[in-house]
Amino acid sequence: MAVLYIIGTPIGNLGDISFRAVETLKSADLVACEDTRVTLKLLSHYGIRVPLLSCRAQNERTAAERIITALNEGKTVAYASDAGTPGISDPGAVLATAAAEAGHDVIPIPGASAFAALVSVAGAGDKTVIFEGFLSPKQGRRKKRLKELLNTGWAFVLYESPFRILKLLEDLADLDSKRYICVGREMTKVHEEYKRGPAAEILAFFAQKERQKGEFALFVSGHNYK
Repeated sequence: MAVLYIIGTPIGNLGDISFRAVETLKSADLVACEDTRVTLKLLSHYGIRVPLLSCRAQNERTAAERIITALNEGKTVAYASDAGTPGISDPGAVLATAAAEAGHDVIPIPGASAFAALVSVAGAGDKTVIFEGFLSPKQGRRKKRLKELLNTGWAFVLYESPFRILKLLEDLADLDSKRYICVGREMTKVHEEYKRGPAAEILAFFAQKERQKGEFALFVSGHNYK
């Protein structure tokens, strides 16, 4: 029985990869990945030379068929998204399901996750945390979903681009200006930054910047800032 390994890869700092992940990538017959250019940089950093196959959101179903063919031939396949853990706001779920349904073992190689990394430093103490990922870019739908999430009384984690982060923070501050938020920007990278406080204060902090840079993750607590 062939094995498909789902690999957690660094979200920025290439040192944030496990020994097991490196060894698994080295021993794989084929590495399927979201973007071959991104994964090639990671493999080259660790001196790994393995054939690559593109398996991204736009072609995941057709790529999964090719990967299952390789598994049926007895090949060991590793899958890695561009950053973090596949299947969490990244491709991988369709492939994992297809491989399991084809009778192959699907084994996780745990690694970095922006979701887990942000929760670990948020310091809010919430026991229930919802992972929501990216919200709709349309204000009406985005604000409606934000209101629903805020009304649960549970914490939740969002991802956002530098182009829409201020709009997201404006909506949060408008709905609940005192809600506790922890924003992580460029996590694990050279210019990583964390800002904690009530929604209105977080908005004011980022609004004063001339230009927003980097990728953002937001932890929104189920309670207000104390």
